[in-house]
Order: sequence, then C-alpha cells, then structure tokens
Amino acid sequence: MSNPHPYARELGEFLRARRNRLHPRDVGLEPGGRRKVTGLRREELALLAGLSTDYYQRMEQGREVRPSDDVLDALAAALALDDEERRHLFTLARAARRPMPAVVERVPERVPDSTRRLLRVMRTPAVVLGRHLDLLDWNPMAEALLGDPSQVPPERLNMLLLMFEDTMTGDRTCPDWERQALEYIGMMRAAVATDPTHPRATAIVGELSIRSADFRRLWSRHDVRESVSGTKTFRVPGVGDILLTWDTYPLPGSPGPVMLVYTAAENTPDADRLQLLATLHATRTPANPFVGTPHGPTTAAARPASSARPRRH
Repeated sequence: MSNPHPYARELGEFLRARRNRLHPRDVGLEPGGRRKVTGLRREELALLAGLSTDYYQRMEQGREVRPSDDVLDALAAALALDDEERRHLFTLARAARRPMPAVVERVPERVPDSTRRLLRVMRTPAVVLGRHLDLLDWNPMAEALLGDPSQVPPERLNMLLLMFEDTMTGDRTCPDWERQALEYIGMMRAAVATDPTHPRATAIVGELSIRSADFRRLWSRHDVRESVSGTKTFRVPGVGDILLTWDTYPLPGSPGPVMLVYTAAENTPDADRLQLLATLHATRTPANPFVGTPHGPTTAAARPASSARPRRH
C-alpha cells in the first residue's frame, strides 16, 4: 500500500480511537460471545453508521477514501462525538479530500508588537503559546509565578516537552497530572489536525513517543481540545497556596498563537497572595529555570537559590 494521505491517516487513527472508546451496550448492542476487542468492532460501527464494513475499514486504514458530509454526520452520531470532536472529524476529513500541495508554505510564528505591549502592562500572569505549545513570550508576573523561561534552551521551551521532562519536573504523583497532560495533548492534536506534517509537531511528538510511555498512552487516545480553561492551585514558597483561574484567548492568525492568562477573584485572599508574589518578585532575582506548566508549575522565582530540585504540585 502506498503512503496514505497524512490527513487520511490522522482521520483513520481518530476514528479507531473513538471506536475503541465505545462498548456495545453504550450503543444498544448485545456484546455476544467472546470479543477480541474492548470497544466496538468495525462491522458494528459500520452498521450503526449505515456504511459497508469494507468502506469503513478503508477509512480507518487511511486509504484513499473521501467521505461526504452525510457520511461524516452518520459517523459522528454513531461514535457519540461531542461538538469539539465532531469539528475535529470534519476538519480532518475535508482536508483529506484535497490533494497535498507539493510545497507547504509555513509562516514563522510571530507575537504582534501590540500583544507584547499588552503583556507588559497586564498586572496578572500571562504567556503566549504557539500552535505547538512553544512559549513565545511572557510577562513579569508570569515569570514570578512560573520561573524564568529565559534560562531554558529555546528549542526546549515547549509546554509538552517540559511537562514530560522527568529531570526538571520530578515525579508525577500529583492527582491532576494526567488531566493536565491531556489538555496540552488535546491542544497539540488540534494543531496537528491543521498541518499533520509540520516539522515542529513531528519533532515534539516523535521525541516524546520514543522516550515517554505516559505520552504514548495519552497521545493514542486522540483527545482534542480547541482551547482550554480551568482553575489551578499554585503552591508558592513564602506566599502560600494561590487559586487561579486560567483561560486561553486566540490571537490573530489561522492557526495563530494563544494568550494564556491567569486571574484571581477580586477581593479574595488569592488576589492578596498574587499581589504579594508580585512584590517579592520585584525584589528578587530568579535562580532556577522555568519548569512550570499552566496547571502545575514550580515557582522558581519564589524559591531561594539553594533549594532542591523543582517539584511539581
């Protein structure tokens, strides 16, 4: 078989992951007899979607199949996809219908000057992430909360690489670690859907797939996140626990970078502690490299130079 279209390959892997997620009783079918697969069989899903088993199998194999929107609607219903997963399915399938260009033009990611100015005047931590989760810029409050990114080699300054870097992040015993990792991986999946052969994505996913069993397991789920938000408690030495809300905001470009902003509710102890952190940071020189993530950083700026290896909270 010739090399499949990269979007068709991604589409097939996504369909297989979503099929394996379902069980017969989830869709009103009786399991019946011994089963070699934990999820639905291909023929069961094809039946639910009103497709031939051969046609569906070719889709999963990434072969030259260009499903219509009606077929995609039927698959989305059979797989019980949510709105975000459905958009992901259509993005991959519509891209798979088009021939791959001989040369793919990729514009370097750039943070607009107006965004850089905005970062500097914001009084709350904020960072700019590229489409593949590279850290492109940050403000002083982010440095106070997360540590000094400038001390990390530029090619390693990537949220996924940092999150799976054992020598920098310590153990993974924190109960929210997997959820945090899945959110980043989901954002990377969304980026890959727009350009599956991008060399930066290929390099990051390739490296982590080789050296991290955790990454391989989570990446194979094919979860996707267009944007993420939530809350996180940061444990900051000398300041205490700070509960922050974080949100992502798209910046110009298709796809473009996103700004990730952390905020504390007004007139709360968390807002007071965030202000205390800003005051401490203004009087200290960061001693350790940036090792954090938007969900579980180690605050290098608030740690004395003689402290032990950074820990994930």
